[in-house]
Amino acid sequence: MFRNQYDTDVTTWSPAGRLFQVEYAMEAVKQGSACVGLRSATHAVLAAANKANNELSSHQRKVFRVADHAGVALAGLTADGRVLSRFLRNECINHAFVYDAPLPISRLALRLADKAQVCTQRSWKRPYGVGLLVAGLDESGAHLYYNCPSGNYFEYQAFAIGSRSQAAKTYLERRFEKFNDYTPDQLIRDALSAIKETLQGEKLTSSNCTIAIVGTKEDGTVEPFSMIDSQRIQEIIDSMEAADEAPPADVPMQEEGGDAPPADAPPADAPAADAAPMDI
Repeated sequence: MFRNQYDTDVTTWSPAGRLFQVEYAMEAVKQGSACVGLRSATHAVLAAANKANNELSSHQRKVFRVADHAGVALAGLTADGRVLSRFLRNECINHAFVYDAPLPISRLALRLADKAQVCTQRSWKRPYGVGLLVAGLDESGAHLYYNCPSGNYFEYQAFAIGSRSQAAKTYLERRFEKFNDYTPDQLIRDALSAIKETLQGEKLTSSNCTIAIVGTKEDGTVEPFSMIDSQRIQEIIDSMEAADEAPPADVPMQEEGGDAPPADAPPADAPAADAAPMDI
């Protein structure tokens, strides 16, 4: 994909004030499998769709533990994501060794953004072709950040990246106002529902998604960042499907051989008196 003479170098500005190589890296994020992140006041959840290149290969790992209090999910070039996750892991280890305390999530996201930004102003480097959702817990609560290949980073209540992520964003935008008070199970259910929106009709199972969670326990201690096992994920998916198939509680079921309708009742196929023409 060749646009013009201004996209041959990452340090060359176009007359319109754009860096095309950085924009191409941001497009690479949109080609990766979808990832979703959401947080409450005490917990943060990361979810990723597992996509294999073909039927004979396994999927690439998309969720990585960085420290006991933090983890990342990535969309885009997985090889770049592994390098950056290793960088974040080293930053957390070094900070804990020097200060004997976990690295705050905001500072972790900042260091990742600084590393990505350097690649946008060196002619012998290329931008990282991966976007990362950084989720974690510190003294101020749970946090979720999105780090872009351009070096920008933003904090979110909930966010989705990757292919067909707009459907997941639309789902999250309808529900995010209540996330702050959610329990861990409610966060996991909404994360699975958001991932399901990106599958385009494909059935959601424990084999095509990954879920990880970090948060605080009831006694105030940190619940380490950990992957949820596939058996529990499948149980949650089954309960969600059962809830969707169950009839509404406020609609009574008519028993067989029940009482006949009153004599003055209108015919069953007659439209209601105040019904609009399209309601029948």
